[in-house]
Amino acid sequence: MTARSCPALLIAAPASGQGKTTVTAALARLHTRAGKRVRVFKCGPDFLDPMILARASGAPVYQLDLWMVGEDDSRRLLWEAAGEADLILIEGVMGLFDGKPSAADLARLLRVPVLGVIDAGAMAQTFGALAYGLAHFQDDLPFAGVLANRTGSARHGDILRDSLPPGLRWYGALQRSAALELPRRHLGLIQAEELADLDARLDAAADALLASAGAILPEPVSFAAPSEELQESLLAGVRIGVARDASFAFLYQANLDLLRALGAQLIHFSPLADRALPEVDSLYLPGGYPELHLRQLAANRPMLDAIRAHQAAGKPILAECGGMLYLLEALTDKEGESAELLGLLPGSARMQPRLAALALQEVELPEGRLRGHTYHHSVLDCAEEPLARGLCPNGKAVAEAVYRSGRLTASYIHFYLPSNPRAAAGLLRP
Repeated sequence: MTARSCPALLIAAPASGQGKTTVTAALARLHTRAGKRVRVFKCGPDFLDPMILARASGAPVYQLDLWMVGEDDSRRLLWEAAGEADLILIEGVMGLFDGKPSAADLARLLRVPVLGVIDAGAMAQTFGALAYGLAHFQDDLPFAGVLANRTGSARHGDILRDSLPPGLRWYGALQRSAALELPRRHLGLIQAEELADLDARLDAAADALLASAGAILPEPVSFAAPSEELQESLLAGVRIGVARDASFAFLYQANLDLLRALGAQLIHFSPLADRALPEVDSLYLPGGYPELHLRQLAANRPMLDAIRAHQAAGKPILAECGGMLYLLEALTDKEGESAELLGLLPGSARMQPRLAALALQEVELPEGRLRGHTYHHSVLDCAEEPLARGLCPNGKAVAEAVYRSGRLTASYIHFYLPSNPRAAAGLLRP
């Protein structure tokens, strides 16, 4: 295998909330409409942004992270994308230099130039100073240029552009507009499938970029060839039912790809709408928003009975975050409404107005060590003794419990299954 090259950008910002997703999605839609094949990646463990980015680009979105995904797999994913794409876009995480590892760490290691997105709504010439600081804070950081977000007018954009010192490329501006913004709720952006006008928003953002600076294509980046990867058929013939609807949608595309590569057949079903389980050997209940669909989940008694029967038959269940909440005896939403759910895990949970936990996690299970992350607004009351607890590599005091009952494994942790394919197979193999 040989190295591949493809134009690429890592879209970053001084802080969260500056509009990285809107800009990345606008760039993806702009170039996709021009007939280019665009592949988008997301730095760090995130499910909601990739849904928007997949709609904008028309292609699946994968996570890149030097710890959770690992350097080797991050390189492999980019090399594979370079073989089919005309443009690679990577949306950063938090502020450009925030966290360990940071988006800047990824950009430096992979030599992907950074496009700095700055919310310039209350800014004039200071925009140039902030742009200069992002570009020069680390000497070895490849930097492509800057883009102004939430500007007040075309004239405002001109002032910002003219403030840039020599050597910093202008990628245009997006004016402040409700028609461009992506709406949010407590865990982040609204899911793509819930936004009836999402395509109109993406097209409007793409039009604004085109009018501001045209369709600038960055310079090609060379991606080294990875070592060949062979997966054993550890799940050959295993039929896995994957819950997937508005209440359970937080899935890493890489998890699904891995399970298929291990030989499994994936069958999607809806705990909200379906009245029976498909014929499956194992169940995968991912995270999502069960708290927004309490009445419908609780009222679907045939599905509840089918999952209870699956557990009673000794068949594997892997439940993550929202999937684990579905297993509880009861769940209470932010308005105080409660519903009785599966009752396969003793205890209950209550939604909170504030974030309860956010951290990368690594946990040692009998099947092997797995990496992932946790992000939730609920608080769990469960008397069950945990099988194991997670450990945060950044020293945060977050140690999420992993519960085990028969072949059921449940936790707040969203596992990144490619971090240990053999362990992943062990959790779901009959």
